[in-house]
Amino acid sequence: GKKAPEPEPEPEPEPEVEVEEEVEEIDEAALEKATKAAIRAAEEEAARLEEERLAAIDWTAPDEEVDDGNPIPVHLRDIFAKDAKPSKRRSSGTVTTGVRMEGVKKSFKGMEVLNGMSWDCQKGEKVGLVGWNGAGKTTQLRIITGEMEADEGEVMLADKVKIGYLTQEFEVKESNTVREEFMNAFGEESVVIQNTERIQKELENEPNMELMTILLEKLDELQKQADRLDLFNMERAIDKIMPQLGFVPEDNDRLVASFSGGWQMRISLGKILLQEPGLLLMDEPTNHLDLDAIQWLEEYLKTLEVPMVIVSHDREFLDQLCTKTVEVERGRATTYKGNYTDYQRQKVSGSAQQMVKYEKYMKEVTRQREMIRRLSGGGQSGRANAAAKELERLLDDPVEKPWVEKERRFRFPDAPRSTQIVARVENLTHGYDEKTLFKNTSLQVDRGERVAMIGPNGCGKSTMMRLMQQKEKPRAGTAMMGDSDQCKVNYFYQNQAEGLDTEKGVLQTLVEAAPDEGLNDLKALLGRMKFSTSFHNKPVKFLSGGEKARLALAKFMVTPANVLLLDEPTNHLDIPSKEMLEEALQSFEGTVIAISHDRYFLRQIATRVLNFDNGVVSDYMGDYSYFLEKNEKAGARDARLQKAAKEVEKTQVKAKSKMSKAEKAKLKKEKAKAFGGGSGQKKANKNAGRWN
Repeated sequence: GKKAPEPEPEPEPEPEVEVEEEVEEIDEAALEKATKAAIRAAEEEAARLEEERLAAIDWTAPDEEVDDGNPIPVHLRDIFAKDAKPSKRRSSGTVTTGVRMEGVKKSFKGMEVLNGMSWDCQKGEKVGLVGWNGAGKTTQLRIITGEMEADEGEVMLADKVKIGYLTQEFEVKESNTVREEFMNAFGEESVVIQNTERIQKELENEPNMELMTILLEKLDELQKQADRLDLFNMERAIDKIMPQLGFVPEDNDRLVASFSGGWQMRISLGKILLQEPGLLLMDEPTNHLDLDAIQWLEEYLKTLEVPMVIVSHDREFLDQLCTKTVEVERGRATTYKGNYTDYQRQKVSGSAQQMVKYEKYMKEVTRQREMIRRLSGGGQSGRANAAAKELERLLDDPVEKPWVEKERRFRFPDAPRSTQIVARVENLTHGYDEKTLFKNTSLQVDRGERVAMIGPNGCGKSTMMRLMQQKEKPRAGTAMMGDSDQCKVNYFYQNQAEGLDTEKGVLQTLVEAAPDEGLNDLKALLGRMKFSTSFHNKPVKFLSGGEKARLALAKFMVTPANVLLLDEPTNHLDIPSKEMLEEALQSFEGTVIAISHDRYFLRQIATRVLNFDNGVVSDYMGDYSYFLEKNEKAGARDARLQKAAKEVEKTQVKAKSKMSKAEKAKLKKEKAKAFGGGSGQKKANKNAGRWN
């Protein structure tokens, strides 16, 4: 008779079953909506934290004085000026060839630029370092050369490796002859002897072990340099390299100043190679070069075995050269096999797969949170705890959201219509010294045309633009713009970024350029130019070269005009900024005259082409493709490049087709499933084809 209590627990499971069923049925549509809201909230929170972090930086505070830990006495430092200073972060002989970065970190004014960079470059490899301007690409090159110190991590270099560094500013002395300039690569004999004596004298003072090691290594290097300074060997090395670089014996006594930028680049590169570097770093080497010089450089670099790291925004250049691509994004490095096009394909497909994973993960997080919310009120503490544990497990191992760049659009401000004839040149003859640039040239530019001026450096394109604006007087004939009251001209001259006032803030620069524009419109433009709110008061002097170029472009874009004159506007711009400019020019209702060597840019904007070649200006009344079709020389060269690109494409198609149909279908299905029916499918990022 003591079995009475048994029936009591029976009623309990029933409500639990009922509640369970009720809880299980989380409406899919509601869950999808809640997931999207959660993703949006996570994005907003991340953006808020980033803004807070950046806003806390005091840009006016002086830089902290850092003890550089350099054991070399001040009076000897000039001998080591071109060397990387001794550093605990740089080690020699830890890799057999090239360079390896391991967990490198670097901050400026508390703002993290590099956050654990790891990548390498070995013999035979040509590594393209790509990413936004301001992402820290040049910073990494400067850390490798030792010009700058990393905060954390290690830079491993081959033993006693000599680093060659080719930048967009070619280091040449214009008053030297070509032969003298090449001889300079070896240093001066008297200086080598003098420095050897100074170091020997310092060694007599019995320095500590660390300094002694450094001095003995330098002495060894100076001795080797003295051996190389053997006149016979120097002459032989120069005689060997000059024809490889395209110079003929008659060039020996010509002044460096008499050569164009493209040829000065060859001299600069030759001087670097005469020093027999074991690692070659290049920072935007094609920036000031014309098409012929760029293509010569591509072909020549292909023949070199030296490990190379290339920073460039010239997509075609990267495609022709790179065997490996390292993307620098938000302080981290991701390595992709192959050239720029290979990297893009892998990145797009990787991002799509990562987005599917991220959306699934966020859906699961949202589901568990919803379960906890529904269960916590009743007698479901056990199941609520289980859901809480599952949520904790998910949050401990989060799936990262792939970085997707926002599309950025811009339109030039409206301006009244100009006169029908925007520019007119009649029987124009002009030149400098002995050189005639144009003879009896006549042409007319009408309203609404987008005219591209192309041709080698030094053929008179920029001069023609200045003559049209009457900034120079021609030798004979006339060149002029339309009526100045009706033709509002905005001129983007070469290296416009150098004209910015470095003491002013970023926003102040735009406010002064366009006082009639609304402040919010200017802030919105800065946002599209990738300057967040915290950048607004940042003085221009703290911007990287690429960021200054973006700001100069923004300043140009807010100035109302109906005629735009652009002299190499895409120099120093990263690819998303180039694309933004192209779109704005395509929708611009006024007239555009642009000088450019950027093949992609020309294809996008030109409706008419003026080709400058040996004093003759040929007029092609069609776009860039029409010009290539009609101009045999340029067309043949382009066909050769297209063929090379198709060869690259074949290898890509094979790699792409390795993903079976079933796998492709599965990816598509998963993507749709993650958002219940695919309404959340992202459009393919139209920027993806050109992102750098």
